[in-house]
Amino acid sequence: MRLLITGAAGMLGTDVQLAARAAGHDVLALARAQLDVSDREAVRRAVTEARPDAIINCAAYTNVDGAEAYPDGAASVNATAPGLLGEAAAAVGAWVLHVSTDYVFDGTKTAPYVESDPTGPRSVYGSTKLLGERALALAAPAAHTVVRTSWLFGAAGPCFPATMLRLAAEGAPLTVVEDQRGCPTFTGHLAPALVELAATRRLPGLVHLAAAGDCSWFEFAREIVRATGSEVTVQPCSTEAFPRPARRPAYSVLRSERPDAPILPDWRRGLDAYLGARVGT
Repeated sequence: MRLLITGAAGMLGTDVQLAARAAGHDVLALARAQLDVSDREAVRRAVTEARPDAIINCAAYTNVDGAEAYPDGAASVNATAPGLLGEAAAAVGAWVLHVSTDYVFDGTKTAPYVESDPTGPRSVYGSTKLLGERALALAAPAAHTVVRTSWLFGAAGPCFPATMLRLAAEGAPLTVVEDQRGCPTFTGHLAPALVELAATRRLPGLVHLAAAGDCSWFEFAREIVRATGSEVTVQPCSTEAFPRPARRPAYSVLRSERPDAPILPDWRRGLDAYLGARVGT
């Protein structure tokens, strides 16, 4: 099967490339420098020339705080581009899988968010990602999957574990937010599931796909430090003590209510795999 991957040089896109090739697919991987997904004519031309069976859109404006200061830039990639990809895909009969986020929710629940829960983003990033979901659904109503995932980390890019490891190596105590809870999801586990959903399973509509288990950022940091044998102290703090430009959902654990949705390993297994990948590089 011929797969077109956009945003292919990013942390998730890199692992999706690897998973797609490992599954034996014919892969055309386009990084941001090769395809501006917010350019309608460029998208139409790329999709028409490639004539893929499916598109996996990993392109995203992921600077959550930066989006507050640069909403137009975030909107062009997160809100507009999915619709453009959907239009181009519909013209060649391709399926589109688009990756979205837990930040489309307001974080006020105390039980996991499922696909039928009402959305209510509290940041520009979350709002633009929700608009992108809707744009794709309008452009390719019968041939798309939107996968919402959570707290991504991977070996191919900057991420929370990499930051914690760097800071721990400096030896000073770490202070990490404890009142935000989610599902840290290893891109090496997510990527094969995305490839399967785009190439073979093709579940239409919304699918929540995040690591099993859940934790706070503080608990995640503590486990990262423990797993590496560091003696650095990790201490908790509140969100109010660590103010950021963009509001984060306090609780954004994702689960699927769809019986046909893939199930990913626990986040601790993802952390073990991530640490192993770092050692191997």
